[in-house]
Amino acid sequence: MSGQRDAIRPFTVEVPESDLDDLRRRIAATRWPESEPVDDASQGVQEDTMRALASYWGGDYDWRRVEQRLNAFPQFLTTIDGLDIHFIHVRSKNDDALPLIITHGWPGSVVEMLSAIGPLTDPEAHGGRAEDAFHVVIPSMPGYGFSGRPDTTGWDPDHIARAWTVLMNRLGYSRYAAQGGDWGAIITDLMGVQAADGLLGIHSNMPGTVPAAVSKVIASNVLGAGDPRPTGLSKDESRAFDQLTFMFTKGIGYAVEMGLHPQTLYGIADSPIGLAAWMLDHDAQSYDDISMAFVDEQPVGSLTRDEVLDNITLTWLTNTGVSSARLYWENKLGFFDAKGVRVPAAVSVFPHELYQAPKSWTEAAYPDLIYFNEVDMGNHFAAWQEPELFAKEVRNGLSAVR
Repeated sequence: MSGQRDAIRPFTVEVPESDLDDLRRRIAATRWPESEPVDDASQGVQEDTMRALASYWGGDYDWRRVEQRLNAFPQFLTTIDGLDIHFIHVRSKNDDALPLIITHGWPGSVVEMLSAIGPLTDPEAHGGRAEDAFHVVIPSMPGYGFSGRPDTTGWDPDHIARAWTVLMNRLGYSRYAAQGGDWGAIITDLMGVQAADGLLGIHSNMPGTVPAAVSKVIASNVLGAGDPRPTGLSKDESRAFDQLTFMFTKGIGYAVEMGLHPQTLYGIADSPIGLAAWMLDHDAQSYDDISMAFVDEQPVGSLTRDEVLDNITLTWLTNTGVSSARLYWENKLGFFDAKGVRVPAAVSVFPHELYQAPKSWTEAAYPDLIYFNEVDMGNHFAAWQEPELFAKEVRNGLSAVR
């Protein structure tokens, strides 16, 4: 029985044509609200963006293209703690490559990481060295994509981090590294807190660095208490404080709703346009890039309208809009707070991340900081938008733990 539970089963994406017909029918039947009465995105996702998205999604968009792309990679299912976990597992041609588990975020999926697989597993073909190669494992988080949807509570980030250790051990990896952004960054940090045998180090592109005293002030301001600004902040720390204050007071309404009442979001399970608008309204800078991809048909980096719709369509077809939202309800940790990582850590700061982590806070949050670098392009979805740069940062960041 144990062998059956631990089995690793091949997986192939096979979406019935009837599901795609239903999607197109629902897009065509969208009941639209009136246009926003402002000329900016201050009220949320704009009508021009959504009309352009709907027109392309219901007409020229081709799901079979990304389905074939996914199926070109080895995909598997395995059961951990009673839940099926889907993952992509690509071994490098270099047998001595370092195993690396990469975790996506919300509103993401494994689609975020597909373009980074080549640069990570075959660095020689992408300006790197053979000795920089990784064996790559990319799981779908519980409730996301092709993984199972939990029917009990308890699948919080700490539980997922422990499950990833089980997964790497099950794959036969006795030494490995971990990487993540967004929720993946939190889960990766928690792997570093748990410090399981075999975890050599971590890399984050959304590090948890905020000191407890600063986090307390921000939280009080969100609640309207208006605590005074912390004194003695450096220029970089002050910038980070302002970014975090803005984000928590005006920028993450979606996270508040999902953290409080994820089950209320029936609309994103019933309406594809409702789901798309909900997923686009993540952060202002990513939204600007995505809007440009649809309205002007000008992608920023690799963040094309097809890439965006690949992720949204995967979420629609798997009906994981609500189940993925529940992770916010499960979580009890501060998104950007220092977590107490106990393993070597590498950090890359992308310019359009939700906040620019100061080096001073990063050094305090990660006592064994082996790499810190601020790059000059890319947003919150670093691997998705700038896969070559992302892969280079991961290679450089984790070189010291090989």
